[in-house]
Amino acid sequence: MLSILSIVAPIFALIASGYAARKIGVMGQPAVAELNRFVVYLALPALLFDVMAHASWSDLAQPGFIGAFGLACGLVFYATLGLSLIAGRSLASASIEGLLGAYANTAYIGFPVLLMVFGKESLVPITIASILTVCVLFASAIVLIEIGSQSERRPLRLALKVAGSLTRNPLLIAPVLGVAYGATGLGLPVAADTFLRLLGGAASPLALVVIGLFLAEPRPVAAADARAAAALATVKLIVHPALTWALAIALSVPPKLTAMAVLLAALPTGTGPFMLAEYYRLPAVVTSAVILISTIGALLTLPLLMLATGSSGVGLAP
Repeated sequence: MLSILSIVAPIFALIASGYAARKIGVMGQPAVAELNRFVVYLALPALLFDVMAHASWSDLAQPGFIGAFGLACGLVFYATLGLSLIAGRSLASASIEGLLGAYANTAYIGFPVLLMVFGKESLVPITIASILTVCVLFASAIVLIEIGSQSERRPLRLALKVAGSLTRNPLLIAPVLGVAYGATGLGLPVAADTFLRLLGGAASPLALVVIGLFLAEPRPVAAADARAAAALATVKLIVHPALTWALAIALSVPPKLTAMAVLLAALPTGTGPFMLAEYYRLPAVVTSAVILISTIGALLTLPLLMLATGSSGVGLAP
């Protein structure tokens, strides 16, 4: 429990630093949009390019793990999106809510947690989960948000407008270029690699600070928003890992990989949905609340799942 707390505590500290900076007047309200633009146009594209350019596709051939974790992400995303549409949300807003239920914080929490529990053998599964979450799931949400954001309703013109918007979106261009560069077999020059890691490393921490800035703004929180945030956090922390576990058993995934997939699915919601909500000027009250609630809730659910999967003692020996 203390080990998990030591990993999660810096997340709260980053959110709190943004909150404090806004409350004492060091940073103003425009900082939310401007800093988020830095993340979306510079830091996150650098991270996505870096991940895809370094991916070793032969090492990532884990069909059972990919099936269990990937299918669970997709099912949770589209089921949540469908329920949100039934509840009257727009396609763009429903896509964000779908992400809130399926977008695990693999980069900022997943790497330290699984390395602590399983050691270096967890690096490949974490990389797979990161690619599926940050690239595939994120890209799916962007496509749907773009479709929902267009006023054009004639199918052909709508498709052309959406395609045009997607080709200008840095969050889709960066991973595609990363795959293309990785396919050449050329290693990144040391200077370029350092540049990408420095710039990409700013994405998650800065996004957490921006969430703190956003939370510091005085705004009424409707009861419906509070209920929605609690429900989506429950989906992320309980439904997502439970479904992943069921799929892993159905696909006969080895026990240790099953435990890794379940713990990765049980991670709290990452900052990606908030970045998209701000980028597309969608309501972000529920989004920021889910990230905060699920991060707090993971302090309880992650240790319990470690016990349930029999992984609480793995990799902890000195």
